[in-house]
Amino acid sequence: MIWEELTSHQLGEVDKNTPVIINIAAVEQHGKHLPLGTDKMIGGYFCNKIHEKLEDKVLVLPQVSIGYSRHHMDFPGTLSQNHTTILSQLEEIADSVFFHGFTKFIFFNSHGGNQGIGQVFIEKMGDKYPDGHFVMINWFRLAVEKLKELCKSGFGGAGHGGEFETSLMLRIAPHLVSKDHITERMNSKTFDWAEGDLFQGPEAAYYRPMKEMTTNGIYGDPRYASVEKGRQIEEIVLERFESIIQDIYQC
Repeated sequence: MIWEELTSHQLGEVDKNTPVIINIAAVEQHGKHLPLGTDKMIGGYFCNKIHEKLEDKVLVLPQVSIGYSRHHMDFPGTLSQNHTTILSQLEEIADSVFFHGFTKFIFFNSHGGNQGIGQVFIEKMGDKYPDGHFVMINWFRLAVEKLKELCKSGFGGAGHGGEFETSLMLRIAPHLVSKDHITERMNSKTFDWAEGDLFQGPEAAYYRPMKEMTTNGIYGDPRYASVEKGRQIEEIVLERFESIIQDIYQC
């Protein structure tokens, strides 16, 4: 069920045990070959697909399209909200959801820069609503061992605008992928302990703006992307996403 497509009366009749899902995304640069709305499109796509599979068992909220992207601001087109703004926005949305009787809230994240504030959000709301259930899902961490098996670009190749995001966009919106601008990775290393990608975080957090991490805005290797890989990623992610929802539904 799509929250805003229901009438007030219809929503009032929905089983209050139904998990409510919200995608938090980003509008930011993804190099020369992917559109600014890449994270938004990927997150929205996964939420729409899980709705198709579990239509009467989920409630999908409107997306929060703009996330925390200050580290991308050196590249044109990037939009960003402050952490405090995002946290307040999410808290007020969740308050509304709980006011209407729902107690299961799934934060589906499609942007790496939202992970920190997302963890703060679920911890804060879990304390505020002790009878509630709060879950944060990062699509790139679902069934991560299976996803790693698809990766052909090696460590660091499945990063920002790399092999996996490009594969998903080739499947979701191929007309928006500028294939002529797909280039090799331009990752700039500092310390081994500070390196990470979509699947494996660094040993220690070390802040660097994206401009210092890559000169072309891509932290990864999109040359290994394909439509078929996008289909395989979708299948793996949705299977695990569904299993988590089913677990939460039974709580």
